[in-house]
Amino acid sequence: MGLPGYFWTLKFGTFNILTLNDFAGCRQARSRTGYRAAPITWAGRSRTVNGVSDRHPTDPIAEARRQWNARWPEQADHMTAVTSIMRAQQILLAKVEDILKPYALTFAAYEALRLLAFSRSGSLPMGKMGVRLMVHPAAVTNAIARLEQRGLVRRQMSPEDRRVVLATITTAGRTLAEEATDALNQASFGLPGLTQEQAAEVSAMLHLIRASTGDV
Repeated sequence: MGLPGYFWTLKFGTFNILTLNDFAGCRQARSRTGYRAAPITWAGRSRTVNGVSDRHPTDPIAEARRQWNARWPEQADHMTAVTSIMRAQQILLAKVEDILKPYALTFAAYEALRLLAFSRSGSLPMGKMGVRLMVHPAAVTNAIARLEQRGLVRRQMSPEDRRVVLATITTAGRTLAEEATDALNQASFGLPGLTQEQAAEVSAMLHLIRASTGDV
């Protein structure tokens, strides 16, 4: 593991970030609609001065950077960038899914519903949805199946090619998509603390990362 006793395993599947075992609270508490990012708190020793504890929250990523900088300084900033992005993803996914909870939608289900609502005919081939949503086809199948059970979409064979399965949004699905979108927009998609200019700067930097990996 590189630094025994310091680091937990990095697990992409559950959105865990690289952190320290001297810190508690950085765990995923699975909610009804997805994963919730738990707050990070310092679990180290503290002392009492005049009856008041001097324990203060400490950023695990900052501590990880300190450790990295002492051992591999040329990679400390890269490690910090990656773990910061992954922690931000945890936080934002939890915020977005909290906003969508009154509509009984996960973010994955919302994206599928919104994509269908954006399409001209309200229908898209299931395979094309996977490409546009940048997810595995099985994830699209699962999301559409749940939406279909609620009467928000329906599946049917394409009249032009019986091998193609179309997902079509229903009237109820359009109504719910609009309501959920209004809620997300009002909450600035979980980023009310950023200005429009700051959000654009974040998007530009993340686009640079995606481009450097060949994603776009």
